[in-house]
Amino acid sequence: MFTVKNKLRQQYKAKRKALNPLQIEELSLTIANNCLTLPIWKKSNYHLFLSIQNQYEIDTSFLLNILQGKDKNVIVAKSNFKTLEMEHFLLTDNTPIKINTYGIPEPQSGISIPPSSIDVVFIPLLAYDSFGNRVGYGKGFYDRFLEKCPKDCIKIGLSFFPPEKTTITTNENDIPLDFCVTPEKNYSFNKK
Repeated sequence: MFTVKNKLRQQYKAKRKALNPLQIEELSLTIANNCLTLPIWKKSNYHLFLSIQNQYEIDTSFLLNILQGKDKNVIVAKSNFKTLEMEHFLLTDNTPIKINTYGIPEPQSGISIPPSSIDVVFIPLLAYDSFGNRVGYGKGFYDRFLEKCPKDCIKIGLSFFPPEKTTITTNENDIPLDFCVTPEKNYSFNKK
């Protein structure tokens, strides 16, 4: 199981690295616009990851602009690599953001928000399958965080690519996505 996930991590990191900055920008804008068609906009508290540029992640600044334009509360995380837990802060004009040693832009301080009050989470990922199982960077930050969110919290992956054709093996700690938004289409994994 572990080796399959590692292989997917390497494969998708290489696929992302093959995109040039203009492609990343255009695809990220399309993904942000595709998010507008999701049934999520009546909620209040949205957790958004800030992009790691050196990992060629989706540029979430477009999505951030949409959320702020709709007067939504945007929550961002600070990762603790000793405990593998995240702290969550309300993003305001005064929130000091600093890039950590892993290249992750993070809030340094601010208004703390408990996971129990988060309605929607946008989740970084490397790969995912047609059942909403995902492969992240392998530290489990998001699975631990999502465990503390409300059961009806909407979990949305963002990806430049379509789902993997083969099913990704999961363990009991893995929490699947409800949606994944790509430049081509939105995938829904609602099991209800």
